[in-house]
Amino acid sequence: MAVEPFERLGLALAIGFLIGIERGWRAHDVTEGGPAAGLRTYALSGLLGGVAGMLSQTLGGWAMSTLGLSFATAFILFKQREQRDDNDYSVTAIVAGLLTFGLGALAVLGDERVAAAAAVAVAALLASKEMLHTWLKRLTWPELRDALVLLAMTFVALPLLPNRPFGPYGLVNFAELWVLTIAMAAISFVAYAAIKVWGPARGALLASAAGALVSSTAVTFYLARLQKEVSKPLALAGAALVLGVIMAAARGAAGLYGPSGLLPVAALGGLVDADAVTLAAARMTAGGMAIGVAGQAVLLAAVVDSFSKMVIACVVGGWRLGGLYSAGTLLALGAAAGVWRWG
Repeated sequence: MAVEPFERLGLALAIGFLIGIERGWRAHDVTEGGPAAGLRTYALSGLLGGVAGMLSQTLGGWAMSTLGLSFATAFILFKQREQRDDNDYSVTAIVAGLLTFGLGALAVLGDERVAAAAAVAVAALLASKEMLHTWLKRLTWPELRDALVLLAMTFVALPLLPNRPFGPYGLVNFAELWVLTIAMAAISFVAYAAIKVWGPARGALLASAAGALVSSTAVTFYLARLQKEVSKPLALAGAALVLGVIMAAARGAAGLYGPSGLLPVAALGGLVDADAVTLAAARMTAGGMAIGVAGQAVLLAAVVDSFSKMVIACVVGGWRLGGLYSAGTLLALGAAAGVWRWG
């Protein structure tokens, strides 16, 4: 006897049980036999969806349609009556019931992993009602606007840009440049959100750790401005244009003067950010440039970049921040030089 059908029906039941736990807990003050649909109702709804899916495999799609429509009609009528008595106008319970049935059917007919993951997401969203409502009340229009702009930059504008090099020596890749713009804007937005949620100390640390993966110079500049209390979300997005120029200059110099042309650009690029030089060198290495030359360019950019950050920290953040930052940077450079010399 095949075991898979039993496993899939078991998953359909488990999906309903999981969602039912949250629904039952939320209605735990309702007495036995009361109007609220809880654990057993949702568990049976998930199992019914699985049975409907299994019957559709044997009898055809009409079986799924008949059971699904009957369940939806009965459940909606039941919830409408219950909510009318309770003066409740929320549609969440109805959507949760229909989702439970649908995910039970998906567990039998589709990918079990997708069904299980979706069930966890549904339960998590239902359980997060209070937290989400509190967060929504605290959300301001500028924060919502900046989040929407960032989402539009990522999911609307980015897919429309061509992801291929243009110009002599492939100087410009518009999609690549836009990704840098999105990354720079995201650093500022995440830093703002982290500081607002976790406070200045912990929020700044978390934002710095995430932002340094994209641009350490952006993080230094942001924190220095934060020290002066003049930071704004999305204020660093324009710096991505500078990084794009550095990458284009690196490609052009290497194309005109060969691998050695990368070194002067690396030195100049380090004044702004070593990340762009590193990315450009990595791309050119993949295209055939010697690893040694690429390594020298990255090292040169890193050294110049370290000194430029000292200047940024002192000028923008003040002498106290600049002194602390410079001391740490010089110690790190000394340790790196020792490893390079005697390692």
